[in-house]
Amino acid sequence: MERFGFVGLPNSGKSSLYNALIGSDVLAAPYAFATTSSNVGVAKVVDPRLAAIAELSGSRTVTPASVQFTDIGGLVEGASRGEGLGNRFLAGIREVDAVVFVLRSFVDPDVPGPTDPLEHLRVLEIELTLADLESVENRLAKRRKSAVQDRSLAGEVAALEAANHVLGEGIPLYRGDLAAEHRADLRESSLLTNRPVLAVVNIGEDQLEDADAVIQPVADELDGRAGVMAVCVQLEAEAAQLSAEERGEMLDGLGLGEGALGRFTHAAYDLLGLRTFFTTGDKETRAWTFRVGATAPEAAGRIHTDFQRGFIRAEVIGWQELLDAGGWTKAKEQGLMRTEGRDYPVADGDVMEIRFNV
Repeated sequence: MERFGFVGLPNSGKSSLYNALIGSDVLAAPYAFATTSSNVGVAKVVDPRLAAIAELSGSRTVTPASVQFTDIGGLVEGASRGEGLGNRFLAGIREVDAVVFVLRSFVDPDVPGPTDPLEHLRVLEIELTLADLESVENRLAKRRKSAVQDRSLAGEVAALEAANHVLGEGIPLYRGDLAAEHRADLRESSLLTNRPVLAVVNIGEDQLEDADAVIQPVADELDGRAGVMAVCVQLEAEAAQLSAEERGEMLDGLGLGEGALGRFTHAAYDLLGLRTFFTTGDKETRAWTFRVGATAPEAAGRIHTDFQRGFIRAEVIGWQELLDAGGWTKAKEQGLMRTEGRDYPVADGDVMEIRFNV
């Protein structure tokens, strides 16, 4: 499953966002460092297509795709020098697929801290950049020595040197202009700024009608280098504690649509280039994620490595076409099922049956 790490200043709303997305109730208090250890949770991705396919197939089990969230202790300016809780928790998000900046915009006199999201962004980028710079300098010194004997490390050394230059200028890697091959060679280094970023601006209830204007300065600053979205975290966290029916009524009444999890998932999937395909039958209907451009064998590998290794072919139909046909058997009878081979690029919403032999 895809993993997202939350980073923010104290009182930015990180833990409340975590609660809103997970539907949990971890401590979210209006004082600094309420979170003193990493919280990790898993949320199911809501997809109406999955329920419709499962109902058509009469599936006994319905399994949605899942995403993992990690909430770490708040960072403060100077964390790299040990201020506040330091950056001791950053290890908790070094293996995530994307970093989520939680930037506060709401104003509450009872909750201390800056309310300018650009100030939050500035501090977070500085601290993560300094943490990465330290990691790169340490790794570069070791790799240079090893590269004398092992020429296969030349690519990584060049990538580390390029990263060292960018970070030394105070620029996070996701905002730098590193060559794609350098970014790829840096993956094993688990650098915090060498991964996609989604900025969530935590707005107040009184800012809901002006949400686009509130987040525009952040979008301008990031200039297309990261995704940006507005969330009224407090309202979403309150809604997450209600029953499904009550939550739907509250979200509709406030004009929040599908809620934080749905909006976050759509934004995160776009950021990472993720799409969904389905498998279905009377036993189970399940959603699987894959990267844009994945071939049928690569998508099959999301189910099991044996499916990719022994891939023969896939029977494929679009989810809406399957519904219109009235089921898998009827779709076959109508000649709507396609047989696709190893080069087939899987499309979002495909329903697939994999044929393989190991």
